[in-house]
Amino acid sequence: MFLVDSHCHLDGLDYQSLHHNVDDVLAKAAARDVKFCLAVATTLPGYRAMRQLVGERDNVAFSCGVHPLNRDEPYDPEDLLRLAAEPGVVALGETGLDYFYTPETKTRQQISFRDHIRVGRELKKPVIVHTRDARADTLAILKEEQVTDCGGVLHCFTEDRETAGTLLDMGFMISFSGIVTFRNAEQLRDAARYVPLDRLLIETDSPYLAPVPHRGKENQPAMVRDVAEYLAVLKGVSLEALAQATTRNFSLLFNINGLD
Repeated sequence: MFLVDSHCHLDGLDYQSLHHNVDDVLAKAAARDVKFCLAVATTLPGYRAMRQLVGERDNVAFSCGVHPLNRDEPYDPEDLLRLAAEPGVVALGETGLDYFYTPETKTRQQISFRDHIRVGRELKKPVIVHTRDARADTLAILKEEQVTDCGGVLHCFTEDRETAGTLLDMGFMISFSGIVTFRNAEQLRDAARYVPLDRLLIETDSPYLAPVPHRGKENQPAMVRDVAEYLAVLKGVSLEALAQATTRNFSLLFNINGLD
């Protein structure tokens, strides 16, 4: 069996007390059949540092982008384009809109989001989208910037079935994290039942959002297995079928061959 953690922050894990190093994290993941990770950046300096931390590996790919909550640090879109064009970078992001914490930065967030989509279209690399309390603007910008030219995924999906349908109509993948296992996440489980198997991804978003039964602990790529097991039951398919589908979806979206 081959599982993929389609969204993790390898630079955010506890290497002081929980893990010896990146090798240790990836070995723990592989022991649970999680054999590939997408390491997602949230700033451009963070992208550079993460590549240095992780090194070149055949079981880790990278994204390059600026998270909407990190807009206090100005960046040059030309730097984004240059770094995102590097070998090993398979996506732009994470990008998107987050009005929950900093609604006062809406305008800057929207400009940055558009920049990321335009670079994604130029490089023909998909975008990894974060949205919180910004559903209408997120969907509008995706349409206005013609995201269908490069494709993408709404990561750590927490919206409803209707939003899922709109994203599916745009050709998007939808990724579920450990939140789907939380007790009060029934609306999210309804959306997960609705999303077809051939449009589904799974992720940890580690070190955040550890799934039940690990809630409250640091999340790590190995725990994407728990998300997969939960979703397989929810969708009435075998774990093997869910693993095969989500790995294939990941491979197609991010144009990565040889995952099986």
